[in-house]
Amino acid sequence: MDFLGVKDKVFYIAGVANKKSVAYFSARTLIEAGAKCIFSVQKEEQISSLKKLFPDAPVFVCDVENKNDLLELKDKITAFTPKLDGHLHSLAFANFSEGVKPFHETKREDYLQAAQISSFSLVESANALKDLFSEEASIVTISISNTRATSYGYLGPIKAMLEATVPFLAKSFSEFSKVRVNAVGAGPLKTSASAGIPDYIDNYLYAEELTLRKQALETQEVANTVVFLLSSRSSGINASTVLVDAGISCNYFDQNLVKAFAKREN
Repeated sequence: MDFLGVKDKVFYIAGVANKKSVAYFSARTLIEAGAKCIFSVQKEEQISSLKKLFPDAPVFVCDVENKNDLLELKDKITAFTPKLDGHLHSLAFANFSEGVKPFHETKREDYLQAAQISSFSLVESANALKDLFSEEASIVTISISNTRATSYGYLGPIKAMLEATVPFLAKSFSEFSKVRVNAVGAGPLKTSASAGIPDYIDNYLYAEELTLRKQALETQEVANTVVFLLSSRSSGINASTVLVDAGISCNYFDQNLVKAFAKREN
């Protein structure tokens, strides 16, 4: 039995950076289940890299910082399909080239750029594609498990902005459709994007100890939730952020870590 029911359905995927990304695992899972995926990349030079991962899939450039690219998004999609059954928005960027600074020293241009790419592009993409979505279509975006975790630098409040956007977008779409909008709040993952955050590996290893199972969250586990939310099987979930963190959120006072700290202090 095809539980997910995604066979022959068409999904637009934005944000496949490499084989470690959530978008890659999600797209691969969809394709393995019989779905078709259309991809966009931020830059022309990224097309060849994506083609190596998905040789038979359509791919085009959509730089979400470029208004013209977003205005042309619908036409670029309709070149491949007359309708979409879902959209995965897995875009995030923050400029940490100078390292993580105190939040109050965040540069305006860096913050606004991150807000555009990581948050508002969801609204613009959804608006551009609104006429292409099928009746049971689903939009999913990727957030983080704790937007108040200051180790993410200024990307934390940007992701909080993204999560706050989800119910507003879902409500707005409900005025004329049944399209759902949800986010997945993923715990720390071993991805190339995360590796760009200074000191991230230490936070990742610490987070692994906070999981109830003492085993780090796997990217495939996040992708499984993404695919479920993209499918009609999740029809009762809308305007929500689904937390996928292997139990970290209830285990900040893990007794093994507390005792280890206490021994060190003594």
